Amino acid sequence: MTKITLIATAPMGLEAIVSREVKNLGYTDVRVDNGRIEFDADPTAIARCNLWLRTADRVQVKMGEFKATTFEELFEGVKALNWPDWISQDAEFPVDGKSQKSQLSSVPACQSIVKKAVVEKLKEAYHVDWFDERGPLYRIQVSLLKDIATITLDTSGVGLHKRGYRQLSAQAPIKETLAAALVDLSRWGPHRPFIDPFCGSGTIPIEAAMIGRNIAPGLNRDFTAQHWPMVPQRAWDLARQEARDLAKFDLPLEIIGSDIDAEVLSLANYHIQKAKLGDAIKLKNLPVARMKFDQPYGVIVSNPPYGERLGELKDVERAYKELGNLTRLNDTLSVFVLTSNERFEHTYGKKADKKRKLFNGRIECNLYQYLGKLPPRKPRETTEQQETLS
Repeated sequence: MTKITLIATAPMGLEAIVSREVKNLGYTDVRVDNGRIEFDADPTAIARCNLWLRTADRVQVKMGEFKATTFEELFEGVKALNWPDWISQDAEFPVDGKSQKSQLSSVPACQSIVKKAVVEKLKEAYHVDWFDERGPLYRIQVSLLKDIATITLDTSGVGLHKRGYRQLSAQAPIKETLAAALVDLSRWGPHRPFIDPFCGSGTIPIEAAMIGRNIAPGLNRDFTAQHWPMVPQRAWDLARQEARDLAKFDLPLEIIGSDIDAEVLSLANYHIQKAKLGDAIKLKNLPVARMKFDQPYGVIVSNPPYGERLGELKDVERAYKELGNLTRLNDTLSVFVLTSNERFEHTYGKKADKKRKLFNGRIECNLYQYLGKLPPRKPRETTEQQETLS
């Protein structure tokens, strides 16, 4: 089957996680750059990557890349690409664009040139002068960086953070992709308790449950490329069947989400039920000061309020202090807190073992990591006996 180049776009700071996800799907020729991970695969990878990538923003087909300092170079470079192999005669093909540090700085002009070039190529292929554009959607993007034009086709449609379970919004929600990245960075596994003491509308506990049960994040949504002849329906059917076969829908999990706001917890409960994870996540309406963190080898992952609103800072920092006082009583507990509050370590009462800069939307944050003792490993002999019995 024909090899193509795919790009998994990644939020700043998460490139290494997205790269690891791509490799875990079996794609080995991986190149990492700022904000994107490139890899070569056959077209069926479009289905598998859209279904499985938890922390990527979207999956794109890289149609071509070339230098373009003039509109003529841009036009000829785009026209030389193999558009008829992908875009059908009845297709809709809008063009998006962006430009940074490039001579071709007018994005609307670049979009217009790309559109004209694609139309000319398709006219030659289909021997028509007009395209109704009422068929499948092929969203083209022209991205110019330092005079290099990268031309892509978006396969995802709406961003991959849209899993399908979150239909109601709480104040300042965290994206599902970032929530999944926080769980990934915590190295939590389904054999350990998981707690989010500031769970809000439930995104972090839901993403943890999906990871714990190995549920593909895109299993219950649609993608633009499902309607493309280049990716046959059988590829999507096989990818979804693979995802269902690998999921552990009934695996017992100990996941707790808590919040002081009863109203936002009702949203969390709605989202949990929508994700069909009601048996995996327990919700509590408690302030941090009334919680107990006595679970052995538990993992806390949370995105608490940052205290950026007027009058909120004192309450937020008090909650940070209470969290620190309680978690220090359990040296097997690992704590991962994402916040933009630069006084977090001071109010929590302890310097983090590790810090990692991440962005929650446009807000620059730190992930403060406190590493507790790890669970004891099972003796090799016991593990081998269990494997023999199974």
